[in-house]
Amino acid sequence: MSQWPSSKAKRVLKALQRIGYSVKSQRGSHMQLVHPDRGEYTFAFHETDEIGPVMLAKIGKKTGLKPEDL
Repeated sequence: MSQWPSSKAKRVLKALQRIGYSVKSQRGSHMQLVHPDRGEYTFAFHETDEIGPVMLAKIGKKTGLKPEDL
């Protein structure tokens, strides 16, 4: 069982911003996020999209996001 809960994309984006990511550019729903230490990450979800545990685990692996950050 995954320790990641399903979550709305808006909540995940806010959590990424809290851990230091900022929006570098945006085209439609694709946002290029940048972190001073971790580099760039493309966040390609609409605000109301539900992101499941498997995808959240992948996002966490690339960005350093943890379940408790949500």
